[in-house]
Amino acid sequence: MYRVVPHSAWSTLCTRCWRKQQQQLLLLLQKRHLAAAAVESPKLGAAAASAFNPALHSAPGAGWEDKTLRDIFDNPSIWRDFSAKSHNPTAQHTGLFQNKDLTSAAGFKAYADRTLQKAKRQVDKILNAYTPDELVRVVRDLDRLSDLLCRVIDMSDFVRATHPDRKIVVAAHEAYTVMYEYMNVLNTTTGLYDALKRALDNPEVVAKFSDEERAVATILYKDFEKSGINLPAGARRKFVELSNEIAELGPQFINEMAPETHFLTFDSARLRGMDPMVVRELTKRGKVTIPTIGMAANHAIRSVEDEEVRKEIYIAGHTSSARQIGVLEELLKRRAELAVLVGRETYAEVALTDKMASSPEAVTKFLNALADANRPAAQTELDGLALLKKQSGQSLPLQPWDKDLYTARMMHAIRSRRRGSDILSSYFSLGTVMQGLSRLFNRLYGVRLVPRETLPGETWNDDVRRLDVIDETDGHIAVVYCDLFERAGKNPNPAHFTLRCSRQISDEEYLAEALEGAREDDGMASVRRPDGTLYQLPTIALICDFARGNPALLNFREVQTLFHEMGHALHSMLGRTALHNVAGTRCATDWAELPSVLMEHFARAPEVLGLFARHHQTDEPLPMQLVAERLQQEELMQAMETRTQILLSLLDQRYHSGLPLQRGFDSTAVYHEVEGRYGLLPAARGTSWQGFFGHLFGYGATYYAYLFDRAIAAKIWKDVFEQDPLRRDSGERYKEEVLRWGGARSGWRSYSICVLVV
Repeated sequence: MYRVVPHSAWSTLCTRCWRKQQQQLLLLLQKRHLAAAAVESPKLGAAAASAFNPALHSAPGAGWEDKTLRDIFDNPSIWRDFSAKSHNPTAQHTGLFQNKDLTSAAGFKAYADRTLQKAKRQVDKILNAYTPDELVRVVRDLDRLSDLLCRVIDMSDFVRATHPDRKIVVAAHEAYTVMYEYMNVLNTTTGLYDALKRALDNPEVVAKFSDEERAVATILYKDFEKSGINLPAGARRKFVELSNEIAELGPQFINEMAPETHFLTFDSARLRGMDPMVVRELTKRGKVTIPTIGMAANHAIRSVEDEEVRKEIYIAGHTSSARQIGVLEELLKRRAELAVLVGRETYAEVALTDKMASSPEAVTKFLNALADANRPAAQTELDGLALLKKQSGQSLPLQPWDKDLYTARMMHAIRSRRRGSDILSSYFSLGTVMQGLSRLFNRLYGVRLVPRETLPGETWNDDVRRLDVIDETDGHIAVVYCDLFERAGKNPNPAHFTLRCSRQISDEEYLAEALEGAREDDGMASVRRPDGTLYQLPTIALICDFARGNPALLNFREVQTLFHEMGHALHSMLGRTALHNVAGTRCATDWAELPSVLMEHFARAPEVLGLFARHHQTDEPLPMQLVAERLQQEELMQAMETRTQILLSLLDQRYHSGLPLQRGFDSTAVYHEVEGRYGLLPAARGTSWQGFFGHLFGYGATYYAYLFDRAIAAKIWKDVFEQDPLRRDSGERYKEEVLRWGGARSGWRSYSICVLVV
């Protein structure tokens, strides 16, 4: 059965808007299950009661939750006190994310097996749908089937990439593999496709579909056809085989990135310009050994005066291992083979059929136009760096390994005439930024972030903070786990993960599960809305890699990064659709980046910064002139940064063309071809940086989305928010016309309505 959170509020929340017969049955079932739970696990009942958070019921803007939100991120001692109960060695452990199965590595197999059995029952139900009443439920049944699979796949994918316990990582990977393979089998199961087609071919049935159900039906129908559902049986088996290989190669490509040369050794005298303290830490037996990727290498590239040293470090840091290049080329080849198998010429064609840009030709046209428009400004920026190099006494033309050094010098010269950027970070403790995000969301959308103590075993690390998202009218609407501090072995890349999407659970579904004795509830958060509808809450994880401190202070780029990732989370929070397949970020890839890119505009707005940015010691408000100066510095090399994104987007398109199927395909040659055509600096021969381009897996043929959504976000910011970024009616307009739809409505339609509505 589905649990309602907070558990103690069940009896008052579940009775609204129910028919009398259902109400009596639910109360009877509730008493039976609560009584059984009390007998089986009295300690767990006590833990659930102790986890009840009074802040969930406080008025919006209450001082306790606002102050606590800042304190638990800024003050280690307050965090220790706040999270004390989660460290109680005698308390019974809940599972990860309060999933009752995930209390140990073995639990992943149990969770996958239990879900697999439910999925098979769901498949049987769909396959046997023939009457109009049965066909009306086919779309929701398929959506529920998808949700069952994704609960395991999405969560396991996150855990295997994040959890510090190797046993749990292996178990999560095995659960992921089993469920992913089953999903690929279902994608090529003709009976499921036939059931959907029966529903769509029946006008009486289609007339009863909601708008969301029509949208999901269209998505599922296209997905079946993209999966080669109309192919002969042998070809469908080949599709599953290729899909499974791609699913294995992708994580391998991401997790095994490595340079061909791991370390370089120099005499210390050749590292003039580099911080002596850093040099000393890297010195052993009179020689300085520098890792070719990472912070030390980046510091050397930005500071060492000897051009030959910088060249060696640059080339080594941009040359992937032969093994990594082999994995990438195999991945690209398998994708190209899959595209041909389903009747497409290229994988980009497959990937873009349901995107806003719609075709590889449209994407390439967009990128080429952007490249032409960007060239003059980018060239002007490079000319400035070339002049700086010449003024420093260097006669050679500007090279790729020069750019970071002379950019750093230009920035230093500007900062020396103004107050340093380190002053700016004094106004951005992590706690105040989180506080600011909550205040901003409350002003615009009527939602706030409330700290909640975790139960023992609920998180994968003691650093992880749980925030409950509370809506002023709907109450509890989402759970966010924040893992924001650096630690050894942690992936440094900032990211947002939706571990479980929003989805409405119908009364009929709930009652059927309860009467059958099927324990559908996995223990994670669900709640009844004021209108009586039951929803599973979206569960989100935010990952960053901020340096620790007391408090941790963020530089301005890190503030923008946190706003960006929270933009994705906002989409998951407010895209609370009834169907899983279109919830939150489950939309076209070139629409999914819009909320995150738009949040970067908020991070730069003085009105928004004024909500929270205060000196961590004096509590003085942030002088906005500091921000203006920092933004001016950012703009100095903005055109070159955009140029790099254009180059990578075009490389992504080339890699997902027909090239990987040609004899002698060489990804390095293609990389240098694109670099030579669109880059403005001489190519660094011998490099193979494409092996470090991790987005090639997750964003295959859709990396352009960042640039695409940057243009859309700029227009929405200008037309909706720029004049007053804190206006509630503007926030409501954006929430109602963009965020709440998730992927249930065309991005073009949402965009046009949002910017045109007055």
